[in-house]
Amino acid sequence: MRGALGWITRYGLAVAIIVAALFPLAWLAVAGFKAKTEVVATPFQFFPEVWHWDNYARLLADEAFVRALGVTFAGAALFAALSLVVNALGAYAFARLEFAFKRTIWAIVITTMFIPGIAIMLTSFIVVTELGMLDSMAVLVVPGAASAVQVFFLRQFFLAVPTALEEAAQLDGAGPWRTFRHIFVPLSKGAFVVVGATSFLLFWNSYVWPVLTITDPELFPIQQYLATFRSERTSEQGLLMAGSTLAALPVVILFLIFQRHIIRGVRISGLK
Repeated sequence: MRGALGWITRYGLAVAIIVAALFPLAWLAVAGFKAKTEVVATPFQFFPEVWHWDNYARLLADEAFVRALGVTFAGAALFAALSLVVNALGAYAFARLEFAFKRTIWAIVITTMFIPGIAIMLTSFIVVTELGMLDSMAVLVVPGAASAVQVFFLRQFFLAVPTALEEAAQLDGAGPWRTFRHIFVPLSKGAFVVVGATSFLLFWNSYVWPVLTITDPELFPIQQYLATFRSERTSEQGLLMAGSTLAALPVVILFLIFQRHIIRGVRISGLK
């Protein structure tokens, strides 16, 4: 009896957590089928009285919305790739290479983890303005590619790679670059998925930085587009919910595809 009660409690709690986590997404998707003001109508009603399928059809036929999705996806992919290259090389250097002032530089890198991004927003804006990077994809992708958190994460992963593998590669005449490509990269797929997915999500959900640096509507990322849409068409709540659902869909699909690698990478990194 006690064992059955424990089983019911565990699975009941798991179901409750799943429902609580999925309910906002389910409501968002369903709200996309509601009329203009039905989303905020009282009393609360989960399902619409009439399903307005044209909300999603109108958005998918909207050139500006589709362009914003394309810009965001392309930028997120570039940002993830650049973050992987920059942070993996930096982590490998701090984990395996010896160079002057290594500990001092590492201390400086770690210190930047504790500086809020908003604290350097103004100075970052001044820098990209002086470099002539405003209203370009570069201003969205380049400034945030180097991340102390990701360097730290990958460095911890690289430190756990057996030194015997590195020594064997060196006996075969492999230099640091070849050792990195042929030894560390193949062993770090799980960690790379975590870093790549995290970078992708950071770019996809970014809002403040694009608002500061992008004024060309053709370069609006999806979050900036939705904010502009909300301010210009405040009465069309159903259409806004449909747009938010379509904006969240790629992120959900990304997690479903890579969830096994993400969970494994996080679990392994926690054991280091």
